[in-house]
Amino acid sequence: MATQVAASPQADPAEGRTLPSIIQGGMGAAVSSWRLASQVAQAGQLGVVSGVGLDMVLARRLQNGDRGGHVRRALAAFPVPAVAERALQRYFLPDGRGEAQPYAAVPKLAITQSRRSQELAILGNFAEVWLAKEGHSGMVGVNYLEKVQMATPAAAYGAMLAGVDYVLMGAGLPREIPHLLHQLAGHGAVAFPVDVTGAEPGRFSVSFDPTDLLGVTLPPLERPRFIAIVSAHVLAEYLARDAEIRPDGFVIEGPQAGGHNAPPRGKVVLDESGEPQFGPRDYANLDKVAAIGLPFWLAGTYGTPEGLLAAQAAGAVGVQVGTLFALSSDANLEPVIRDTLVAAAVDGTLRVTTDLRASPTGFPFKVAELADSLSDPEVVAARPRLCDLGFLSVPFVRDNGAVGYRCPAEPERPFARKGGRADETAGRLCLCNALMANVGLGQTRATGYVEKPLVTLGADLSGPRRLAAIHPGGWTAREALDWLLAPNER
Repeated sequence: MATQVAASPQADPAEGRTLPSIIQGGMGAAVSSWRLASQVAQAGQLGVVSGVGLDMVLARRLQNGDRGGHVRRALAAFPVPAVAERALQRYFLPDGRGEAQPYAAVPKLAITQSRRSQELAILGNFAEVWLAKEGHSGMVGVNYLEKVQMATPAAAYGAMLAGVDYVLMGAGLPREIPHLLHQLAGHGAVAFPVDVTGAEPGRFSVSFDPTDLLGVTLPPLERPRFIAIVSAHVLAEYLARDAEIRPDGFVIEGPQAGGHNAPPRGKVVLDESGEPQFGPRDYANLDKVAAIGLPFWLAGTYGTPEGLLAAQAAGAVGVQVGTLFALSSDANLEPVIRDTLVAAAVDGTLRVTTDLRASPTGFPFKVAELADSLSDPEVVAARPRLCDLGFLSVPFVRDNGAVGYRCPAEPERPFARKGGRADETAGRLCLCNALMANVGLGQTRATGYVEKPLVTLGADLSGPRRLAAIHPGGWTAREALDWLLAPNER
């Protein structure tokens, strides 16, 4: 058979630099950690860290004793040492936590934010990006969720202080991000709009003034490129129409991608297993995307050599790949979780379903079936229902005009008292705590209960199965890249 070779990397028409053929997916929280992003970036592609919850990731790593000293090494490079020192004094435990000792809390997200909250968000994002960029000149991006609006200004600023090259955002329509990045590059004060249930658009915003917060005047920062992750060509066309909200490119994500998906268009039809059915209307018209004239990448079922070639034949620069990297040895999934998932993918027993109810965001969410995880209804029933992290909490206007916060994954009665409908809580899972458990940072409760994981993967598992046949002992990020970028017919 003749060898197939992926198309050559494209040049960025705006800057004349090479665009990556592969964007490594930003799987959260901390699955796409700095180690994974660093390996991908050093290989000449776009390594991406997940930017969700990095304030908590930093605090919990410090409480675990910062094995290897990586967090402290990054904090030593932070341009305002006093800010880093405050976090170390509050969270660093030289000998680590005791086995049954709960993690200390970090400030919850809110529209009105404390200095400590914003400092910790800046530091968490700075450390993750700085470590991913350490020792090489490759490209590193950070991935955020539009649904987690209240965290975005401080988080993006921290990543920019570390020199992040790209910001990517999905799970919503990220129209405010281009302007935000421009403001932050000049250390400007920001009033970042936040959607609040029961309030007119634009009424509430997060205030963030980096110069006042840090107490110093720093040189201007380089504005990172911004890639919007969308599911439909009409959304890409809408964002590209206005220079104020236009991104620098798109990831066009199909319904088979892992994590959050766009809901089916039109009436939702369930198959016999209870999963939503996706049809032709749920896939973007790639000719219309290409006609926009901005670089784009495809995601969802493209994580194979043939997928890369097909994407480039359709006019894309390349592909965004998540599952193949999430299951690599460089990702931050707990090793026993990764090994179990790979083995199940290889023997054909791994099932990934689209759950309409699991995520508190209301978006469909891909769930990988895994023993002793929240994919098992018995494990869910045994978990105390609570919401103490609040990354996905939704702000709403109380009867007195003040802002409150509620999450469909919290207990039913408090949620109802806050004006939520009881039926909205049915089937909702606490993603925040579960995603922390995926990476070994799950909370230990005073009762002794230890939070359980919940893993998301893409629905197409052909890539991991094929790569496992070549690397039966597991694969690194670079081995995954080599396979994707130098495809042979197999």
